[in-house]
Amino acid sequence: MKVAIASPPFPKSIEDALFQVEKLVKEASEQQAEIICFPESYIPGYPAEEFEVEVSSPEKLQAALDKARKMAVENNIAIILPMDWYSPHGLLNLAHVISNTGELLGFQAKTQLDPTEDNTWIAGTERSIFEVNGVKFGIVICHEGFRYPELVRWAARRGAKIVFHPHFGGSNMEGVELTEWGNKGNPYYEKAMMMRALENTIYFASSNCATRYPESASSLIGPDGHCITHQPYGKPGVFVTEINTDLATGILAKRFKAELYADK
Repeated sequence: MKVAIASPPFPKSIEDALFQVEKLVKEASEQQAEIICFPESYIPGYPAEEFEVEVSSPEKLQAALDKARKMAVENNIAIILPMDWYSPHGLLNLAHVISNTGELLGFQAKTQLDPTEDNTWIAGTERSIFEVNGVKFGIVICHEGFRYPELVRWAARRGAKIVFHPHFGGSNMEGVELTEWGNKGNPYYEKAMMMRALENTIYFASSNCATRYPESASSLIGPDGHCITHQPYGKPGVFVTEINTDLATGILAKRFKAELYADK
């Protein structure tokens, strides 16, 4: 499978986000990518303190999703599109999965919120496995992939060959300019990506916005824990890589003796 990982700039508005989505979807499609993943809460934008995020509404978000579904059809590519989403119980942080025919295959809501997010979103309550072109995959969102390894293992034990990881971490105002992927002086996030792949023997694909001071790069990690490729720090764009799903055996995840750790 050819997968694409997007590193768009932080959106200035919902329309700007859709412009960036369409631009990178087209670039990925031209390279024959079968699926593309965008960063966390890309529409309307992650509510970080320094950024102005357009006030959303159910109607605005539905219209944006409808446009993204058309993009999937026009470019013959599946899209993982993280968005805010209104539910009867409150606002969710989720990722829609759109097929290359524009069909909504479902969504994964963030079930493990960061403590700072408790007043922004409500937590989802279910985990899901998706399938595109015969390849099963899971989705974990930001904090879930960095601090809750159980969620990646859950997907791997259910046949996921790859887990996509939309996240947001960075700033355009302050921080450290990273220069070397996985450097010991970097924030721990890239090391966590390596472990999520290695400890489950699957691929792990992480998407972040391109900010001046990113805390991690958009990256693709192989089942052996090595970084296959990553987007240059701070550079907007998309990379496309072909993965060999036969290498994603999930053997370490499958050997986990869950019964020994069940709550009693």
